[in-house]
Amino acid sequence: MTEPFQLPALPTLSRSTVDRDEAVRTDRERLAKLWATGRVVLLDEKGRTPVGAGATSLATRTAAQVAEAAAEDALLLGEHDGVGYWALRGAVDLREGVPSPDSAWGLWTGAADQDGEEWHDLRTVGALLDDTSAGLLTTAVALAGWHERARFCGRCGAPTERVHAGWATHCTGCGREEYPRTDPAVICLVHDDVGVNGENVLLARQPVWPPERYSVLAGFVEAGESLEACVAREVAEEVGVSVSDIRYLGSQPWPFPRSIMVGFAASAPHGAPLHPAEGEIEQAHWVPRAQVREALAAGGELDGLRLPGPTSIARMMLAGWAAAS
Repeated sequence: MTEPFQLPALPTLSRSTVDRDEAVRTDRERLAKLWATGRVVLLDEKGRTPVGAGATSLATRTAAQVAEAAAEDALLLGEHDGVGYWALRGAVDLREGVPSPDSAWGLWTGAADQDGEEWHDLRTVGALLDDTSAGLLTTAVALAGWHERARFCGRCGAPTERVHAGWATHCTGCGREEYPRTDPAVICLVHDDVGVNGENVLLARQPVWPPERYSVLAGFVEAGESLEACVAREVAEEVGVSVSDIRYLGSQPWPFPRSIMVGFAASAPHGAPLHPAEGEIEQAHWVPRAQVREALAAGGELDGLRLPGPTSIARMMLAGWAAAS
């Protein structure tokens, strides 16, 4: 009997080997030791970091190279094999325009420093990095991005200061403590109701995307809304289709700026007419499994159909569906 399709592997940015021990974040003695023997993930203002050859690992620096002691803006990412990993963000003198290892979206480029070392964005190297590096960079980008938006208290407006090794802020006015925010968003692969896994998948494109780029539908969860209700609402709003059999597939952090993508599958009537939302969805189509398989076999791109890049959970969802019957 045919089973409902599943994700073929752990989503790319959900991989991590680093120990996140909350108690360490307030232990000054332990933090000092983790810095003294630690390594630092550097981030430029665009969230890019130096990577090694082939972009399979991060080119971290020893903490001692950076500073004698951890500065207030140093962010503890965690510990792995006895080594503490930190992140620091700042302005860097870089040469722009270096081609990215994964140019699937065609929107971001890398850079190089004066020594020729390449700096790349999480979206363009996430799928290439090893598990440890992928987890470190995902956390670094998420934490650094949150701090950019948490410099002032949401209650009284006073400046905040970083505490708990970067995992909280303390208001200098009212004393309120705040923790990193993550905004839930659903992403749903909708297939038709022919058999268990359908014969066609619903793909759409936003007007701002590169030509021929298509993906599955996604949207943010509203206040007071369940994840499943969000799936049904977003699909109806974006393409005018009612879905059923909504089921969970998996999740992936997506720190652009602070989302977690919660993946679902759902079915819709075969041949259901599509009505793209004006200004939000430029085009939407039912695409047969054979065409998706052909695009995946060609590295994600065919004439008229460019799939999401391998860093996105959307790509993994499509690969799981395409492999099913």
